[in-house]
Amino acid sequence: MISELLTVPQAMAALKVSRWTVYNLIRSGELGSIVVGVRCRRIPTTALNDYITRLCEEAT
Repeated sequence: MISELLTVPQAMAALKVSRWTVYNLIRSGELGSIVVGVRCRRIPTTALNDYITRLCEEAT
């Protein structure tokens, strides 16, 4: 399965949050991510969708 990978700025735009918030979500384990190479952090679209789904389920 191949998932599209988003950069941190793309994830920021999708969630409409700051860079700090995205990195906090990654550090806490709430938002999955991978490191490509040495410093390139990428967020799979499936991880972003899972995070949004969890938020929606908690809101109901």
